[in-house]
Amino acid sequence: MQVGTPRRARRPTPAPRGRTPVALAATVLVVSGALLVREADREAPRSAECAVAQAGVRIDPAGVPGGPVAGYRGEQLANAAAIVNAGEALGLDTCAQTIGVMTAMGESSLRVLDRGDAVGPDSRGLFQQRANGAWGSYADRMDPTTSAVNFFRALQEVPDWQALPPTIAAHRTQRNADPHHYARYWDPAVEVVTALAGRPVTGA
Repeated sequence: MQVGTPRRARRPTPAPRGRTPVALAATVLVVSGALLVREADREAPRSAECAVAQAGVRIDPAGVPGGPVAGYRGEQLANAAAIVNAGEALGLDTCAQTIGVMTAMGESSLRVLDRGDAVGPDSRGLFQQRANGAWGSYADRMDPTTSAVNFFRALQEVPDWQALPPTIAAHRTQRNADPHHYARYWDPAVEVVTALAGRPVTGA
């Protein structure tokens, strides 16, 4: 009887490996991180006032009208132009520029004031910025452009400022007592910025 060559035993096919707890945790972290990044990139809905804002405008100081515009004239309109141009230099849109003008209207009537009030006796300038180190030196606070730049930088630190009513965005920047103090100045600010730009720049 012929003895054949013995067959080789088949190696068992290894079962597919499941993911280890570490791998599963890493996958969850990656997916969660991607969702968080996507959520962070999603801009909050804009407020009604800022919904149709445009790219920032730049004003030729030589072309500032003498006024009156919404009750403001001369030096006041020149200061408004300085605020608008400071916002444009930071890449901000017409909504931010108008918020800046609105805030200065509510703080100083668009005048560079070398005095404060009972609540803030050390307040100075267009934005009545305090001498607490947050707004720069006395010279910075008294300079229309520098004080406006510092205001806009603080505005940009306010979470979702574009989604807030302008008066609330200004209030959270300035930290004044009345959050609705600036509301009455929004329409005049829109009128002034529109007159300076020579065209409509934002919503109602």
